[in-house]
Amino acid sequence: MKAAVLLEVGKPLEIRDIDLAAPLAHEVVVDVKASGLCHSDLYTMKTDFGWPVPLVLGHEVAGVVSSVGQDVTDVAVGDHVVANLISSCGRCANCLRGVPTNCTDPGAIRRGPGEKPRYSMHGVPVSQIGDIGGFAEQILVHERNLVPIDRTVPFDRAALLGCGVITGVGAVKNAAGVRFGDSVAVIGCGGVGLNVVQGAAISGASHVIAIDLQRAKLELARRFGATDVVDPAEEADLPARVREIVGKAGVDYAFEVIGLPQTVQQAIDITDAGGSTYVVGKMKPGTSAALTAGDLLRGNKKLSGVFMGATVAGVDIPLYSKLYQQGRLNLDDLVSETISLDRINEGYAKLEKGEIARSVVVFD
Repeated sequence: MKAAVLLEVGKPLEIRDIDLAAPLAHEVVVDVKASGLCHSDLYTMKTDFGWPVPLVLGHEVAGVVSSVGQDVTDVAVGDHVVANLISSCGRCANCLRGVPTNCTDPGAIRRGPGEKPRYSMHGVPVSQIGDIGGFAEQILVHERNLVPIDRTVPFDRAALLGCGVITGVGAVKNAAGVRFGDSVAVIGCGGVGLNVVQGAAISGASHVIAIDLQRAKLELARRFGATDVVDPAEEADLPARVREIVGKAGVDYAFEVIGLPQTVQQAIDITDAGGSTYVVGKMKPGTSAALTAGDLLRGNKKLSGVFMGATVAGVDIPLYSKLYQQGRLNLDDLVSETISLDRINEGYAKLEKGEIARSVVVFD
């Protein structure tokens, strides 16, 4: 099958023919119909996070189950599915208490060192980002990495449920627990940030402040429920502007969705006393963010990271799918364009420039 393969960090993806193994017990083959281009894959292309190459990127996947191995019970041939990026063993203490994003043994669902690799190229093992590897005509994954969805949801919309939506909306719903009447600010309004915005709007936040340097993204944020938009380049004092909007010392919840120390600091600075700052953006290895003594003691502020929206995929993905079908969750405006696999580097160039929310690779 054809796949977009990362052969070297810092280089473009290359379209190559790779081999797919037959499914073993609890494994499933999916014919990929759509695969979204996410910023985290772009970072992996440019930054060495330790993933072995050759590597197939892509983790926002929707498709149709084509075959299953023995003992598969979660899905069946013909099911429409979304890939679940949150690998989990299902047996550790965190999994058993319903927190699969904190699984202590996610590698339990992978093939062992003595087993044939799921992907290979000329006899060389090929890694799968997030245990998915979705920039390919097919994927071979553990059944726990799939969630069935309703057949009426278009594949290019459904694919985004696997990462951008669950990460953004989940950060609001699951991690922060934003309540009706709370105030929220979102720094960074790309694909994930827009989902933080709409998660806050759905939760009934009194103020949803979208903050970004690009006017087009701010205008798009209004369509996702932003009550106010701010270009920080036009503000001499961003915290003062936020205070003016909310009528107090800051917002109850600030979400940083870029992954830079300076924007994390901005998020902390615009958070009210007793409020919480959530880092959703993927920071480079070796970077850090911290609260000052004043923030901790006098301000009683809280700083937290959140991985994948603290999502329970089997619960949240069907919920968000239903909200989309009801017209209450906007997936349509997230899809900026659909492209073929051979245009994937072009799509990432647009994403890096901030020209689009999401490109989605579609397969016939």
